[in-house]
Amino acid sequence: MTNTEIKKVLILRLSALGDTIHTLPAAYAIKKTWPNVQIGWVVEDKAQLFIKGNPLIDHCYVIPKKEWKKRGLFSLQNIREFKSIINDINKENYDVVLDTQQLFKSACLLPFLNIKRKVTLTGGREFYWLFSNEIYPETHKLFDPYYHVVNRNLEFAKHIGADTSEVKIILKDASQEVKEKIDRLLEPVDKNKKTVVISPATTWENKHWKEEYWSKVIDGIKDSVNIIFTGMDGDKALIERILNGTGCKNALILAGRTNLEELAEVFRRADVVISPDSGSAHIAWAVSKPAVITIFSATAEKRSAPFGPNCYVLAPQLDCRPCLKKNCRRKDNKNKCCELVKPEQLQQLIQNILHLN
Repeated sequence: MTNTEIKKVLILRLSALGDTIHTLPAAYAIKKTWPNVQIGWVVEDKAQLFIKGNPLIDHCYVIPKKEWKKRGLFSLQNIREFKSIINDINKENYDVVLDTQQLFKSACLLPFLNIKRKVTLTGGREFYWLFSNEIYPETHKLFDPYYHVVNRNLEFAKHIGADTSEVKIILKDASQEVKEKIDRLLEPVDKNKKTVVISPATTWENKHWKEEYWSKVIDGIKDSVNIIFTGMDGDKALIERILNGTGCKNALILAGRTNLEELAEVFRRADVVISPDSGSAHIAWAVSKPAVITIFSATAEKRSAPFGPNCYVLAPQLDCRPCLKKNCRRKDNKNKCCELVKPEQLQQLIQNILHLN
């Protein structure tokens, strides 16, 4: 099949949000190469935020996994809905399907799809390869800590003939309702100052930066910039502990007050977003506008950090990292990697980016 014959491409990337963002550059490369191509995307409900309505994506097929689990895996309603999704996909007569998920939960869709080319890479898991008919060699191992996952996803686009020289993410714009809500939330912000957004929480304990380090940085910049905290409702206690160690009295706490779409709009209004390796860092990168500073510890910055001219990484040098483990394996000085990036490094980087005195 030549490049000019690619008219419709289906992407399988069901979850999670960060992985979905990391796959969007492949969709951009395909659309850039063939401007008239139609791209479909199969995604789970929790990860559909940046796919449904995205200008790169013509058809979004949402698998309501949460609802299906509530009903029971083999409920008749689930089966009917699954069949309807498969029928909707098959109506489009896709030329090729790219299984970028490389897990059984994505591969198990393939036998039901009337698509001639079913493409995947080597190196996946859970017998993912059983139902693909075009398996080509990976250039790097799936969890290679020195090979960015975006580049791995771009290999799918390159394999079908797309130009992958430009790495770019495109997201849908926020609705007017979302913009108006964020306008209201940001009313206390001083329009004459630059804005720094901090998202300090993650789901991994050994991704967290030391609370007293956050406090020191905030004390150092509090008079020069607006400081906004974002996160989940459950992150408020962490944020309060951080602020209790500072003299900052005017930080705006938005934790628990935005959904993910609204959070993206907050990031669009920021000059700098700072986060550990988390979904917040990926969302901030995806919206393109702010400078993004990501603080790494146990995970691999060369594999998953936001990258580009406006992205900055602070990562410690330690013989045991990146371990990619949720629980530290060290027998002495547990989670040592969380304390090796010093607050002075972050404060200096913020000052350099924002040209603060």
